[in-house]
Amino acid sequence: MIANRRKALVNNLIVSAAGAGEIIWVLGVVAWYVIRYPFARRAKRLRVVQDQRSNIETIGLAAALLGLAVVPGIYVATGIPRMADHPAHVWAVGVGTILYVAAMWVFRRTHKELGKNWSITLEIREQHQLVCSGPYALIRHPMYTSFLLMALGQAFLLSNWVVGLAGLLGFAILYFLRVDKEERMMLEYFGPEYRAYMDRTKRIIPYLY
Repeated sequence: MIANRRKALVNNLIVSAAGAGEIIWVLGVVAWYVIRYPFARRAKRLRVVQDQRSNIETIGLAAALLGLAVVPGIYVATGIPRMADHPAHVWAVGVGTILYVAAMWVFRRTHKELGKNWSITLEIREQHQLVCSGPYALIRHPMYTSFLLMALGQAFLLSNWVVGLAGLLGFAILYFLRVDKEERMMLEYFGPEYRAYMDRTKRIIPYLY
């Protein structure tokens, strides 16, 4: 009897942790959209003076969308793919929540510092300025940092191996297809100023990388 009760309690905790993780993930995605929407609207008001969009970049953006939104969204809505589920843990949901909160903080700070300089694609807008304040004082690409934190948070919040790997894979494809091209574009536009900025900062992890 006692063993059965313990087993039932453990199962209830697992179910509760899994459900909490899914709710927190959904709230995180909503927060992501709420943060980005007003900045996207304002950025469109400035004319684009340089555009380096390409099919490669489209592939990267599509991979990130699939890994960080579509695949986990399908899982939360339907439970598919159930065969890749693993036990949920309260500690994992706690870690995932911290990572997602950190991701949203970096995401918002990044948008706030960029202001009208922000663009979803590789574009230089009219009156574009090199931003070196806020998170940009330490890293050149804090937007990617926020995506990495989201991918890691997703892996902890959603107790499914496929969904966890999908977020990390989507981020990796976007990052490695795009970051070098983005830095070349900035070097072409800002010249020695951006080279000096590169010398004193890291890419996405302060003091490390």
